[in-house]
Amino acid sequence: MNTNRIQRILAVTLAAVMLLSGAFIGGNWLRTPVALAQEVAPTAARTITVVGEGVVNIEPNVARTNIGVEVVRPTVEEAAAENSRIVDALLATLIDLGIDEKDIQTSSFNVYAERYGMGGPVSEEEVQYRVGNTVTVIIRDLDQVGEVLDASIKAGANNIYGVEFLLDDATAARSEARKLAVEAANANAAELAALTGVQVGRILSISEVIGGAGGFYNNSISSFQLGLGGADRTPIQLGQLRLTMQLQITYELVD
Repeated sequence: MNTNRIQRILAVTLAAVMLLSGAFIGGNWLRTPVALAQEVAPTAARTITVVGEGVVNIEPNVARTNIGVEVVRPTVEEAAAENSRIVDALLATLIDLGIDEKDIQTSSFNVYAERYGMGGPVSEEEVQYRVGNTVTVIIRDLDQVGEVLDASIKAGANNIYGVEFLLDDATAARSEARKLAVEAANANAAELAALTGVQVGRILSISEVIGGAGGFYNNSISSFQLGLGGADRTPIQLGQLRLTMQLQITYELVD
């Protein structure tokens, strides 16, 4: 390659380098990466997050209780046979009272030996066997709760674990509580925004608080005194259920 050709190539290359350098100096390339990032990054949205709570008081329409029979005898066979006899009588009594079979479910069955007494281990001749059988019962006629408990005791039940009042279907109550929770959140957000001289804009996110204050409802009777000594029926007070729902809502803030 002759000298003139080499010189022409070098001249063209130098011109191109100078052109690119001018564009870099006169354009955005002259700016630092931080400055460019600040220009292209969107302004962070201003938000406010609040929790709204909705509370609904509800009349229960079903009751649930656990009714058990426990028998202690010198042998397993005797304990199991006696327990079965009493449980059969209990189930027949419940059905006679109008409890649907689908609302009666065995929830526990236990057999174990009692090998220890007040002074410690007992001899093999003194070992007794305990058999327990418990059914969970749904009572749909709340006026019948006391009658069911009394009849169960007369049939031989000797363990009753609480009475719990519930709603058979809580869908409508939950919807009402959520509605009230949204209204409460809107009011809370508007109040906070007004205190800081801004306004509430659109909702950006909403979520249900799980396990928040109150959560789902429940009023229950964990123990009660039997209506003995002249009382016709075990006294039962239904009261009201309390359903609490909490929603966490994030709003956009605008001037």
